[in-house]
Amino acid sequence: MDYLCFRTLCCKGQPPPRPEYDLVCIGLTGSGKTSLLSRLCSEATDNIGPTTGFSIKAVPFQNAILNVKELGGADSIKKYWSRYYQGSQGVVFVLDSTSTDEDLEMARTELHSALQHPQLCTLPFLILANHQDKPAARTTQEVGRTHTQVHTSTWTNVHTREHTHRYTLTQTCYMLRTGGNNQ
Repeated sequence: MDYLCFRTLCCKGQPPPRPEYDLVCIGLTGSGKTSLLSRLCSEATDNIGPTTGFSIKAVPFQNAILNVKELGGADSIKKYWSRYYQGSQGVVFVLDSTSTDEDLEMARTELHSALQHPQLCTLPFLILANHQDKPAARTTQEVGRTHTQVHTSTWTNVHTREHTHRYTLTQTCYMLRTGGNNQ
């Protein structure tokens, strides 16, 4: 607080604007993309349904603002994902860690397709293994074994045959509910 008072008195004007970063958020239907983004934006998470098409949310943090394009995960929408990749500076891939082996394999296929896309092939990826609060949830290590290639640091871009380096993080997450209210 003292810093802001000092800055206002001495430096004349508002502090510089926070940098903004454009991200794309993808994953299969039911993985929890909308719920996670709504929670990050302090919005109500009651009555959330599948995203039809896409939505854009500005997620404010103290030092930056993330402009997140969330793309619906239905089969009829996935074929249009690549149209929304342009200009992205990072990718968030959300998967349901309680999914069946078949659904996890489908998620793996979509993830690897995105990883090889020319507009995303050099961007940082964050993989969120959601629904960790459920008993059947897979651990980060189990998800990592399913998505083994994600953890390598060097990739060969199938379009240019060049080697690229990327930063990838797999993280578990869930929404905390206390007393029936979102916390």
